Amino acid sequence: MKALVWHGKEDIRCDTVPDPQIEEATDAIIKVTSCAICGSDLHLFHNFMPGMKKGDVMGHETMGIVVEVGSAVKKLRVGERVVIPFTIFCGECEQCRRGYFSACERSNPNKKAADLAFGHSTGGLFGYTHLTGGYPGGQAQYLRVPFADATHIKVPDSDLSDEQLLFLSDIFPTGWQAAVQCDIQPSDTVAVWGCGPVAQFAIRSAVLLGAKQVIAIDHLPERLSMARAGGAITINFDEESVLERLQELTHGKGPEKCIDAVGMEAHATRSLDSMVDKAKQTVMLGTDRPHVLREMMYVCRPAGTLSVPGVYGGFLDKIPFGAAMNKGLTIRMGQTHVNRWTTDLLHRIESKQIDPSFVITHKAPLEQGPDLYRTFRDKADGCVKVMMIPN
Repeated sequence: MKALVWHGKEDIRCDTVPDPQIEEATDAIIKVTSCAICGSDLHLFHNFMPGMKKGDVMGHETMGIVVEVGSAVKKLRVGERVVIPFTIFCGECEQCRRGYFSACERSNPNKKAADLAFGHSTGGLFGYTHLTGGYPGGQAQYLRVPFADATHIKVPDSDLSDEQLLFLSDIFPTGWQAAVQCDIQPSDTVAVWGCGPVAQFAIRSAVLLGAKQVIAIDHLPERLSMARAGGAITINFDEESVLERLQELTHGKGPEKCIDAVGMEAHATRSLDSMVDKAKQTVMLGTDRPHVLREMMYVCRPAGTLSVPGVYGGFLDKIPFGAAMNKGLTIRMGQTHVNRWTTDLLHRIESKQIDPSFVITHKAPLEQGPDLYRTFRDKADGCVKVMMIPN
C-alpha cells in the first residue's frame, strides 16, 4: 500500500509499505477513505519529539471502511464506516472506565520507555512517537486498529460526508475538550492563542458553551478571518499589543479563561523571549518555545483557568510559575479523551449546529502529502487544514 513515511527531519515521503495484518484477535483493518495532516504532525516533521524511527508511518486523523476484523471483535462488522480516534484505548482498564481514554493503561506496548520519560506511561497513539507505542498511522491506504471494539467511532447511516466527520478523530473533540476544561460561565471572556485548526474548533466550542466573548490571537489573515466567521474578536499580534488589547477588551481585568492552542512551536515575531527560545531550540539547549504559556499566565485574570490542548515535548524554560501560583490559576491540559465527547459532537453535526468541513482549505490525493506538509508548515496558499484521499 501507499503511505506517508517519516525518514528524518523535514523528510516525509510517499512510499510503498507492507499492508497491515491482523496481529491480535482484537484488531480490525480499515480501508482509509480520508485522512488529514495535523499540527501535531509538524512537531514530528521538525523532529522536535523524541522517539521517531525511520520508516514510521505518519498520521492520526483517519476514517474509513472496515475490511477485516479479528476473531474477538464483537462491535464492528466488515463494511461499516468508522472514524478512528487518535487515542488507542482498551475500554476496560481503570483509566478507560473513568473516561480518561488517552491515559489507557494497556494500549502502549512501550510502557517501560514511557514510564522512564514521563513518570507513568500514557496510552498509545496512532502515527506518533515510539514513546506512545510506535503504532503505524493513518496517512495510508489501510490502517490496523488495535482494541478495535473500543478504538472507533461508528458513523450512523446517513448522508454525512467524510469532510463533516473526519475531524471527530482529533481536532473537533480536542477543541471541545479545551473549552470544556475552562468551565465556561455566561460572564466569561475566553481568549484563544492561535487560530489554527484546533483553535478554530476551540473558538466555536466556547461560543456554543455560552461564553460572553471569545478573543482569538494570531497574525495570519486567513486564519483570523476564519476565527471572526466563528464568532471571535481577533487580535493580530503583528499589528497591536496583545496585552494592551486584552486589557481594553476586558476593562482591565484580563480574560477569565485562556486556551493555548499553539504549544511548543510558538511564533511570536516581536517577542524577545520567543526569539531566545528559538535560538536555544536550534542549538539543542531547549526543547520548546513556550511564549504563549508565559503570556497566558501573565494576562489571565486572578482565579482564572488556563487550558492547554497545545502539545509540549520536554522541558520549558523561564515559566512565570510564581505568577500562576499567586494569582490562583487553575491549569488543565492533556491529550484528548476523544470518545468521551464524540456522541455529543456527532449529534451537533447531525443537527447542523456545526459543520466541521469549514476548516478544510486543501484537499488532495495522498501522493501529494509530502508537498502538502511543506505547504501546511509554511501556511502557504492560505492553508489552514489539509485533507487527503488515499484510495
